[in-house]
Amino acid sequence: MESKSTTSDTCSVPLSHNSSTSSNSNSPPQAVVVLSPCAACKILRRRCSADKCVLAPYFPPTDPAKFTIAHRVFGASNIIKFLQELPEARRADAVTSMVYEASARIRDPVYGCAGAICQLQKQVNELQAQLAKSQAEVVNMQLQQANLVALFCMSQSEQESPQQSMDEFIQSPMQSGGYGIGLNFLEENNSLNSLWEPLWT
Repeated sequence: MESKSTTSDTCSVPLSHNSSTSSNSNSPPQAVVVLSPCAACKILRRRCSADKCVLAPYFPPTDPAKFTIAHRVFGASNIIKFLQELPEARRADAVTSMVYEASARIRDPVYGCAGAICQLQKQVNELQAQLAKSQAEVVNMQLQQANLVALFCMSQSEQESPQQSMDEFIQSPMQSGGYGIGLNFLEENNSLNSLWEPLWT
């Protein structure tokens, strides 16, 4: 009896093991979520809680250079204080502005963002001057084209007018001369008839 019980116990263990393995094989693998600290807390070497950390939504761990640039110019305490004073809807724009100002200040420690703005304004003024010059050249070319068209039309009209006058001169003497010759001929005939009439009578 004891041997039967031992065999039943030993058999029951692999059965339960097989059932557990079959259930694990059928269930999908669970994704392991690893919470990494944000870039700010990682650089500052402090514990980061995603729910309570003010910097976590704006300085992700995938972009540590973003916080490094802002921290180098403004400092962590000033960034945290500035973000806490703003509403959440404006914090993302504030972080973008701080990063841009910090990068400009690193490139140009004297003028910073104002130097970049002055340089861009200078480029805008130069481009506007080039645009005005190009527009003046276009207007000048259009006037030259209009003058050339007017001169071409005048030359064509001058070439056509002598031909018309020659045609009129050729046609008018024939008509007026023929008509005049016919009238003179009729008048001469009448005078001859008047001279010859007494002779015949």
